[in-house]
This record gives sequence, C-alpha cells and structure tokens, in this order.
Amino acid sequence: MELFVDLISKILPLYVLVLLGYLAGRYFKVNKESIASLLIFFIVPFVIFNGVVTASPDRSIMLLPLLSFSLATIMSIAFYNIGKMYWQGPEKNILAFGAGTGNAGYFGLPLVLALFGEQYLSVAVLLILGISLFENSIGYYFVARGNFLPRDAIMRVLRLPTLYAFIVGVLFLALHISIYENASTLFAHFRGAYSVLGMMLVGIGLAGVAWSDVDKKFLLLSFASKFLVWPAAAISLILLDINTFHFFSASVYPIMLTFSIVPLASNTVAYASQLNTVPEKAAVAVVSTTLFALIYIPFFVAFVFPLIL
Repeated sequence: MELFVDLISKILPLYVLVLLGYLAGRYFKVNKESIASLLIFFIVPFVIFNGVVTASPDRSIMLLPLLSFSLATIMSIAFYNIGKMYWQGPEKNILAFGAGTGNAGYFGLPLVLALFGEQYLSVAVLLILGISLFENSIGYYFVARGNFLPRDAIMRVLRLPTLYAFIVGVLFLALHISIYENASTLFAHFRGAYSVLGMMLVGIGLAGVAWSDVDKKFLLLSFASKFLVWPAAAISLILLDINTFHFFSASVYPIMLTFSIVPLASNTVAYASQLNTVPEKAAVAVVSTTLFALIYIPFFVAFVFPLIL
C-alpha cells in the first residue's frame, strides 16, 4: 500500500497540469483548437525529429517503433470494426483512433521519468515514435474519414509535418549527420512544451464538455480498449518474448507495460477538434480515462508489475 500511495504522489503533478488547463479553458476562454494546432503542426514534429536522431542504433531496440506502430494499427482496425456495429457516424472513427493510440507522449513520457528515471528515456521515446507515426498516418486518416472522403482524408494526412520530421530524422540517423550541439537545449524546451501543453489540453477540453454528451457505449468501449485489451496484449507479448523470442532486454518490459495502461491520447481531442469529428464525445472519453488512470496506474504498477516482471 505504501508503494501505491507513493506512485499516486508521483503522477499527481500531471493532474495539476490538467487542472490548470481546465482553469484556462473555463475562465480565460483559451481555445483548444489553437492549442491543438500548435501541438500538431509545430511542437510534435520537433519532438519526433529529436527522438529519431538521438535513438540507439541497437537493432533490437530499433524494432520498438515498428512494434508499437503495428500494435496501434491492429487495435485501431479491430475497434473500428466493433464501432461499426453501433454507429454509422464519426463515433466509430474516433473510437478507432482512441483505441489505437494512448497518451504516451504527453502523459506516458513524464510518467516513465517519474517512475523509472532517465535511464529508460530512450526506450520510451522509441515506443512513442511508433505511436506518433500511427497517430499522424493511419490514425489521422481514421479521424478524417469521419467527415471527409478518402482522397481528402489522405491529402490531410500528407499535410502533417510530423511525417516529414520522422523521415528527415531517419535520414539524419542513416547518414550519421549530427545536429548542432547547442540545439539540444532547444529540443529540451520542445519536449517540455509537449508534455505541459498536451496535459493542459485535456483540461481545456474538460472545460468545454457538456456531460449530456456522454455516450455510455462509446465510453465503455474506450475504457475496454485502454485498460483491458492493451494491457492484455502487452503482457502476452512480454511473456512471449521472455519465454520464446528473446528480442528485447528486460529494460524494455516495464516501459511496454506502462505505455499499455496510459489513458486516451490528448490528440484524440486535438484531432477531433481540428476535423470537427464529435470532439465533445472525444473530450468526455479522454477526461474520464485520465481521471480513472490516477488510481488505475498506481494499482497496476504496484500489484500487477511484480507478477509479470
């Protein structure tokens, strides 16, 4: 129980940011669409580029983006098809996006640093890369298809700078091009803004939520995807690797488990707002899973982690 309480104290600062975002949206009328655009088009590309160029060249570690991208894609397609059984409108598209991703960057990265320390940062960033690549390709396409034809949705995906930041980062890494040494300070500022604005965006979204927008089926399926299916998939992969494949070192497993239990991504609100795809329902789901995670994550880390790792 002492560990459980200690873990709650470590993640509480993240919820302070959510509270500040709520106050900004509720009393200062901060616009979530503007914050969302700032994150998507200006801040996230720098974080992704820096994550790629500073990645470890170890081949097994470099499989992590492919692993998280593949898992995200499978989850998204599965829940899109589940959503089609209940909705004909854009709800199924937002459900697919939310099920495929998680708040790995804005929430998961500071969570990993708080729980495990700086030595796990590179593993965390590589897993985030795969999730971000999903968000800015297949995931964004799913959301855009809620209101746009396939061709228009694809064109919107191609306008996302994150894709090009990822490609340029891979080229830098492959060609052994180093960035200016003092640029590390600039990238650190972008990482800080990434986490702060991302968590505040959840609170800003909460300020605009009308709880009459609660869709119980949507909420239930969102919870199931994040807190049941993702952890089950991560645990299965970890046990398979420990007992059969031996691809990854033991340092990878706690980060995989941590990212499998983060709440819905703030970008669910960001993209839904930008594309006008039921942003109210997205905000309710993101806020609800984020509040639930305050208890769920410490419980999972304190009582489930020791059984697996």
